[in-house]
This record gives sequence, C-alpha cells and structure tokens, in this order.
Amino acid sequence: MTRPRKELVSVADTPYYHVVSRCVRRSFLCGVDHSSGKDYEYRRQWIENRMRILSSLFAIDLCAYAVLSNHFHIALKLCPEEAETWTDDRVVERWTSLFKGPLLIQKWQAGDPLIPAQLKTISDCIAVYRERLSSLS
Repeated sequence: MTRPRKELVSVADTPYYHVVSRCVRRSFLCGVDHSSGKDYEYRRQWIENRMRILSSLFAIDLCAYAVLSNHFHIALKLCPEEAETWTDDRVVERWTSLFKGPLLIQKWQAGDPLIPAQLKTISDCIAVYRERLSSLS
C-alpha cells in the first residue's frame, strides 16, 4: 500500500531523494513513438531546461537526472537551510517568477502602503512560500 509523502520524506534523516515521474497510457515523453511514428525528441531539451530553471528557484540541488522515452529520474538534494537565509523580498521574487501571486503580494512588491493586518497576511504568505520553495512536493 502506498504511503503519504510526509511519512516518506525526512530531511533530518537524509536530504537526498530519487524521484521518478512516468507517462500514462503508453504516451511518449520524448524520442520516437514507434506506434504513431511521431518524433518527440525536441521535448528532451525542454524538460532539461525546465529542471534547471526550477532548481535555480527552489532550495533544491539537482544532483543527476535521466530523461527517457516515457519517464524521467531525478536525484536531488533538499536544502531547507538555504531557504531560511533568503530575505522576504528574495522569497517573493522566486515565488512570483513561477506564479503571479495574490493581489496583496503584488501591492507589497509595488511598494504600496499597507495596513498592519495586510502586512501580517503577507508575512504568513511568505512563510508558506519559503516552506514550499524548499519542499519536495
């Protein structure tokens, strides 16, 4: 029976993890699909580029990877202590380079005046972003 990720991942025990993601329904990730004759090789470089971008934004080191025809493997190291050294501005910058972010965060980034309750909400959001930027999830 499968177990939830929170029971499988413990950075205190080891920061290194092997991740596998596989296509379903006989789909092809890259290479030549012999059943349809289509060539999906162009996707390999796209996947490699995306992994590099994501590893530069997250507090995760990309140790090794292999992109195969219908799945890929990634060996990575979680670095939550790195995310703790980032300033709030840096956390928001990294997060909003991937996601637009709520209007309140956008106002904060623009330097708009905010009331204390809004600043508290922003602080809570940044704490969540910091945790997510160092999480295997």
